Amino acid sequence: MSKRRVLFLCNANSARSLMGEALLRHMADDRFDAFSAGSEPDEPHALTLEALRKQGLPTEGLRSKSLDEFESETFDFVIVLCDKAQQACRDWQGQAGEVLFWDIRDPRLIGKSDAYEQALLEIRRRLRLWLPLHKAV
Repeated sequence: MSKRRVLFLCNANSARSLMGEALLRHMADDRFDAFSAGSEPDEPHALTLEALRKQGLPTEGLRSKSLDEFESETFDFVIVLCDKAQQACRDWQGQAGEVLFWDIRDPRLIGKSDAYEQALLEIRRRLRLWLPLHKAV
């Protein structure tokens, strides 16, 4: 059985897309290969890593990456997690079987202490709905 490849994309690759990558790796076992990138990558936000650890998710190896690192790669799914990254996705030279747009509010802009945990829970909720529909082939 081959794994399906999923790329999570947001602007900075410092919060939401890293959360998606970590969650999918945890939730899907060996059915998917998960990656994340940003159109304008920054460093992983400390509160992102803290929120992941609070949920018992590993953070080792998580780093912010540029979408350019994945140029000319092929993914079964690209999941775009913010409006800003939509244009970068349109301009991207890689290939995606299916592109999904899940507009998750940027926790950096919310200003509440639990904003990162809320973003993580929202991404987890969407993955719980999405995963049963997409079995590995």
